[in-house]
Amino acid sequence: MPGSRESGHGPDRESVLTSATIRAADRLGISGRRLGDIIGVSEAQVSRFRAGEAMLAEKTKPFELAALLVRVFRSLDAIVGGDERSARAWMVAPNSALGARPIDRLASVQGLTDVIAYLDARRASI
Repeated sequence: MPGSRESGHGPDRESVLTSATIRAADRLGISGRRLGDIIGVSEAQVSRFRAGEAMLAEKTKPFELAALLVRVFRSLDAIVGGDERSARAWMVAPNSALGARPIDRLASVQGLTDVIAYLDARRASI
């Protein structure tokens, strides 16, 4: 049965990551179209995720990219102390260290990992 867990208890990784991805995108002000571009799915598929009609499938590229996006969110959220407005502003502000706005860097795997490395380095110094 799709989405079922062998242990029979607790939420499965697919539903947890799908929910976390949608929440992260919402908190960061990432549109459905841009989220689709970041994780490699269509905007329609993002809509199905939002509606609870579909989930990210484990062991797929979109699942892995979504996990990285959630990591970006968690790192940035820790840095800004949960201030959603500050996190959204940081995402769209030019960043000389990244060579572009962070939101624009997220569309490629290299950009996504660069943003994670940047945020991890900033978190470590706090």
